[in-house]
Formats: sequence, C-alpha cells, structure tokens
Amino acid sequence: MARGKSGGAGLALWLALAALVVVLDQFSKWLILGHYRLGDATPITGFFNIVRAHNTGAAFSFLAGGSGWQRWFFVALALAASSFIVWLLRQHAGQRLFAFSLSMILGGAVGNVVDRLQHGYVVDFLDFHWPFLSGLFYRGHFPAFNLADAAITAGAVGLILDELLRVRRAR
Repeated sequence: MARGKSGGAGLALWLALAALVVVLDQFSKWLILGHYRLGDATPITGFFNIVRAHNTGAAFSFLAGGSGWQRWFFVALALAASSFIVWLLRQHAGQRLFAFSLSMILGGAVGNVVDRLQHGYVVDFLDFHWPFLSGLFYRGHFPAFNLADAAITAGAVGLILDELLRVRRAR
C-alpha cells in the first residue's frame, strides 16, 4: 500500500466517494421528507423503525436548545473541517484506509451541512431501540440518525483502525 502523496487521480477518487455519500444521504432524506411528517414512524423490526426527526443540534442533539446561533456554528465548523479533510486527502491520497475514512467523514459532514443550510435542521430517520438501552436513552431508543451520521461514524472507526495498523507496522 502506498504511503504519502498520490496523483490528482487519487484525490479525484476520494472526492467522488465523498460526493456519492452526499448524494445517497440527500436522496434518503428527500424520500423521508416526501413520505413522512415530523414524528411519523414505521416499525420495520422489533428493534428498528424508520422515523422522521429534526435535529437542530449536533450529535445526540447537543446544543439543540440554542436560539439558532448553533446552526451557523455547526455549518462553519463543518466547512472548516471539510477544508482540512480535502487538504489531508491531497497529501495522503495513496493511503487507502486513511483516505477512505476521510472521504466518508467529508461526505457525511457535507450531507448534514446541506440540511442545515436548506432546512435549518438535520433530517434523521434511522431509529434503533433495545430494552438494555433504557437506562441510557428514553424508552431504549438510541437517538435517531441518518446516512451522513453513519458515514461519519464509519470514517471515525476507519481512522482508529488505520492508526492501530500504523502503530503495529511501526513495531
């Protein structure tokens, strides 16, 4: 596996992956907005529902109770992080797991920024619930999330794995 810089073709691939994440995320949210009203839910299994929820905050509705300033704060933060990620991708396009992980985070961040700019909130619709979560979350429901959030989480896991593998190779 190549370490370090790669040509512009590598960067283009990772940016295309991030764009694909944005397209899939926005398409899924468009379907939810077109078929569900706020608060609607469809049980799929005994532990999973499709719902329509709006989040004006960040993860776990952090700062959702703000007076509106948080919308612009989260947009600015995501745009700054996205710029940094593109710079990192340019520098490390040849590192496949690292670049894949960054692309997932970039696509997820942009997908949620589109929501914040367009609606003033992020559309969430994936609702997982288990009784063992009742002590942590209301009625055992993990906070609803979307494909952008899932991509960001996958990217974070990938970054941790990439670092663990890097440390292991260095031994």
